[in-house]
Amino acid sequence: MIVLTNVFTVSPANQQRLVDILTNATNVFVRQANGFISAILHRSIDGTRVTMYAQWQSVSEYQAMREDPGLRAFFEEVLSIAEFEPGAYEVVRTFAPVDT
Repeated sequence: MIVLTNVFTVSPANQQRLVDILTNATNVFVRQANGFISAILHRSIDGTRVTMYAQWQSVSEYQAMREDPGLRAFFEEVLSIAEFEPGAYEVVRTFAPVDT
């Protein structure tokens, strides 16, 4: 499994628009892609960032989804209003509360 943490920097005036674009792209394309496990969408309280945390079975399945021509319009719209800083990670350890 890989984890993608994608950080988008956006003006506060466009933060909700970016959330809407990413929500739509995820619902229409990403959720149906092979290898997709889950995603969580976050927005910063100050309005300047949106972060998408996603889990995929493999890098190759994620890359295949990114090459879907239907997603191109979503990516172009995102990049017209936000800067994008992608990151791919492996899970090293998960922490949970201590039983009391």
